[in-house]
Amino acid sequence: MSRDPIAEVRNLSVDFETIDGALKVVRGVSFEVQEGEVVGVVGETGCGKSVTAKVLLGILPSPPARIRGGEVYFLGRNLLALPAAERELLKQKIAYIPQDPTGSLNPVFSIGTLMIDMIVWRMSGQSLATYLRKKRDPRVTAQAENHAAEVLAKLYIPDPRSILRKYPMELSGGMKQRVLLAMALSGRPKILIADEPTTALDATTQKRTLHLIREKMEEEKLAGLYITHNLGVSRTFCHRTYVMYGGTVVEWGRTAELFDTPNHPYTKGLVDSIPRLSGRPFSGIDGQIPDYLNPPSGCRFHPRCQARMPVCEKEAPSMVQIGEERRVACWLHREQR
Repeated sequence: MSRDPIAEVRNLSVDFETIDGALKVVRGVSFEVQEGEVVGVVGETGCGKSVTAKVLLGILPSPPARIRGGEVYFLGRNLLALPAAERELLKQKIAYIPQDPTGSLNPVFSIGTLMIDMIVWRMSGQSLATYLRKKRDPRVTAQAENHAAEVLAKLYIPDPRSILRKYPMELSGGMKQRVLLAMALSGRPKILIADEPTTALDATTQKRTLHLIREKMEEEKLAGLYITHNLGVSRTFCHRTYVMYGGTVVEWGRTAELFDTPNHPYTKGLVDSIPRLSGRPFSGIDGQIPDYLNPPSGCRFHPRCQARMPVCEKEAPSMVQIGEERRVACWLHREQR
């Protein structure tokens, strides 16, 4: 793999301050996204997938969040070490598709207003605070409107000019998700981060939306970070996949190989939890995600692990290589080395 990834997270740790104390959510998370590849991050709800992505996006609310350690690189620059103005300009090259299309579009503004404002701001090359203080040039606004209509048309939205005049409540869930994708692509980004973008859609609309996202990412030659709890989506969509549990990365590798031959007990449990049309029995994983206020010592998965050993309760395993582009953090594999 390339030595200079588009995006890279190194040893990230994040806490959340609450009235009861600090929630130790993300611990030692590392991953990278190479140019032209789509990387998946999978795991149960509450495992820290979205928190990690929001740190990269720079939209994690602080407080209550507190970044306790780590580095977040984008295009070779550590976002956490940059002044706010520089960080904001660099983040314009990061596109984001959120989970809920309805909750992500302000209902009091038309689609045109939402898209044109964002496009004009990106064209200005200014920080958001500076842009908001300046009067808008009508010629630039007209140019942005044309660009917005062009992007909507590329996403197979019929009569894009009429869509620009509509309000979010006048659009279906699938159409809203296309609008969000159009907004993401309008800034000519280097990477697209999709946080379970089809969760609120029905099955047929999900499939069409996923196909459209993949098609446009390939056309635009975008790198991608796809966050999901759906292993099937990750298998068909992602080149490599990272598996998270309890705020930690437990295993990663090439997606097909990872799911065909999982090595970590948690990854095996996820794969075995998938219902199959063949009638083959499936099983879940006993227990719940850890209490982040008082997380387990050692490996965070050990209270639920059927293969746990005494060392698992005492010390967290480090990531070890078990093959080309395969890594796992599990004492079982350290014992076998």
